[in-house]
Amino acid sequence: MRGLYLHIPFCDGKCPYCDFYSLAADDSIKEEYTRCLEAQLAHWAEKMSAQGDSLQADTLYFGGGTPNLLGANRLARLIHAAKRYFSLKDAEITVEVNPSSLLDAFFCELYQAGANRLSIGLQSANDAELKALGRRHTASQAAQTVQAARAAGFSNISLDLMLATPGQTMESALHSVQFCAELGVPHVSAYLLKVEEGTPYWERKDSLVLPDEDETADRYLAVCEALEKAGLKQYEISNFAHPGKESRHNLKYWRGEEYLGLGPGAHSFINGQRFYYPRSLSDFLKAPQPIVDGEGGSLEEAVMLGLRLTEGITAQKLAVFGDEGERAFVQIEKKSRPYRKAGLLVSEPGRIAMTPKGFLVSNELIAELLPE
Repeated sequence: MRGLYLHIPFCDGKCPYCDFYSLAADDSIKEEYTRCLEAQLAHWAEKMSAQGDSLQADTLYFGGGTPNLLGANRLARLIHAAKRYFSLKDAEITVEVNPSSLLDAFFCELYQAGANRLSIGLQSANDAELKALGRRHTASQAAQTVQAARAAGFSNISLDLMLATPGQTMESALHSVQFCAELGVPHVSAYLLKVEEGTPYWERKDSLVLPDEDETADRYLAVCEALEKAGLKQYEISNFAHPGKESRHNLKYWRGEEYLGLGPGAHSFINGQRFYYPRSLSDFLKAPQPIVDGEGGSLEEAVMLGLRLTEGITAQKLAVFGDEGERAFVQIEKKSRPYRKAGLLVSEPGRIAMTPKGFLVSNELIAELLPE
C-alpha cells in the first residue's frame, strides 16, 4: 500500500539549522491552505482511480514546518478527507508536534479524529542547548507535552534528538537519551547536525563551536549504545524503536515503496515516477503543479536505500531485478569483505548490512559498494 504525506509549511519562527520549507502565516492563509489540500486529495484520488490505481493507503504523515500550528480542527478535516479518498484502514497516522504547555485540548481533538502517532521535536533535554538551537521550549515543557499526549490517548510517541550541536557534550547527549528513556517513549530519532547552506548556521559556520569528526563519531556511537540499552533497537541510521514501533511511513521511503506527497516542497514516488512540488506556498495555492524528477525504483536506488536500514540488503530483495540483481549482490558481497573486517559491515548468507560504525561513513561506503 501507498503512504500519504502532507506538508504543513507554517512555523512561528525559523530555527537557525533548519532548511525545510516553512514560513509564518495568518489564520486566513492556513484556512485557504487546508482547503487546497482537501481539493488536492480529491484530485489525486480521481486521477489515480481513472488510471486504475489502487486508492488504498495505510500511512498518513503530517510533516513541517510545525503541523500543530494548523490547529486540531483543520488537521482533523484533512484526516477525514484522506480517509474518505484513500481509506486509511488500520493506518498509522502521524503528526509532527513542537513541545508546548498548551496542547492538552489539541491532543484530545487530534486523537478523536484518528491520529495515533506523534513525532515530538525535543532536540535536547538541556535548556542551554535548546536555546542555542533556537528552540522555544524547555525540557520540562517537552516532558509535559508527552504527558499530555498520553492523557489524550496517544501511546505511539517519538522524540527527536539532535547530536553534535553547539554546546553539546558527551554527558549532555547521554542525559538527553536518559530523558527519553525515563519518559518511556517507544521511538527516538537521533540526527547528527548538518549545517545546511542558506541557514543562519551556515552564515555563522566559521564561528560555530562544533565537535570534530572523532568527537562526533564517539557521540553517535555512545548514543546508539545507550538507546539500545534502553530497549530502543536501531533500525535505520538515525532511528530507534521498541519492537513493532518503527515508523511505518518512513520505512516506505527506505524500502522503495510508493507514497504521495502534497504541499510545497513535498516529494512523491508513484508508479515508478518521482516528482515534487516547488517550494512556494503562493504557487501551490494558485495552481499546484508537480515537477517530474525522473524515474525511481532502480537497482542502484534499492541498494542505497536498503543499506540505510539495519536489516540491510538481501539477495532475495535484489532478485526482483532478475539476473542483474543477482549479479549485483555477488559483486557487493565481494566488495564488502574488507569493510566487514574493519567492523563497518556485517554479513550472513544472503544478507549484508551496516554497523553503527559503518553508518558514520555511509555515503562513502555505499559509493564503494555500488555494483559497476
